[in-house]
Amino acid sequence: MWLYLAVFVGLYYLLHWYRERQVLSHLRDKYVFITGCDSGFGKLLARQLDARGLRVLAACLTEKGAEQLRGQTSDRLETVTLDVTKTESVAAAAQWVKECVRDKGLWGLVNNAGISLPTAPNELLTKQDFMTILDVNLLGVIDVTLSLLPLVRRAKGRVVNVSSVMGRVSLFGGGYCISKYGVEAFSDSLRRELSYFGVKVAMIEPGYFKTAVTSKERFLKSFLEIWDRSSPEVKEAYGEKFVADYKKSAEQMEQKCTQDLSLVTDCMEHALIACHPRTRYSAGWDAKLLYLPMSYMPTFLVDAIMYWVSPSPAKAL
Repeated sequence: MWLYLAVFVGLYYLLHWYRERQVLSHLRDKYVFITGCDSGFGKLLARQLDARGLRVLAACLTEKGAEQLRGQTSDRLETVTLDVTKTESVAAAAQWVKECVRDKGLWGLVNNAGISLPTAPNELLTKQDFMTILDVNLLGVIDVTLSLLPLVRRAKGRVVNVSSVMGRVSLFGGGYCISKYGVEAFSDSLRRELSYFGVKVAMIEPGYFKTAVTSKERFLKSFLEIWDRSSPEVKEAYGEKFVADYKKSAEQMEQKCTQDLSLVTDCMEHALIACHPRTRYSAGWDAKLLYLPMSYMPTFLVDAIMYWVSPSPAKAL
């Protein structure tokens, strides 16, 4: 019996391995639009797909970022400036994409643009702090997607949304985790709706990677500004030791960040060019071995873990 079971498992993984490696043909005819290409995952993915021969349409927040990207890629790659928080900017970019792809349609849409600040315990933040992140990470994703869906549907293409392990388990306050939970929900509903048209939707859920989003310097600067504006009552409740411990935890987290960004962009590329893309991609060993298992643990256990490892306020019970 064990022999039959071993053979069955072996055949299953062999079939899985074979399906994972099947790639689409005629890649040079396919257009892919990527947001957030100034740096990090977006910039690397744009270069990676350009080297593959795809027609990359890269959206950058700044002209400087676009110019730098053009200097590192072939003449096939085209750029446009885009602020995903401004509807008029999204509409202009969508019209530009439509003119680029014409009757071919848009094969791939990669919603990569995102921010992580301001982040702090919820009580220290304002409604506007939450909106700042939600405007980019969630509402921006929705706006860009809805503007380009007719072109993606025409090509029977792919939508790739960059979520996070923080969309599976919320480990800190602020708008970031909320926005990624929203991206997960939007992607789930979108995947089911678009399946009728032959469009596939995938989510990328990276762990901690060393990018501008996880910059220790920017994080600490933002946190200290939030702390300085907090009320005396809140400062008394949390205490100066909490601030010191928060700084220390940020430094430790940066040391644990994975530096190989290709672990994420390889997942994005697979979602775009594979014959059988996955629904979700967990990038990084911390995502696979820590955060993903945590998302399936009982709530009380995750709460206990976070209570143990997180900085404690001065007036904690």
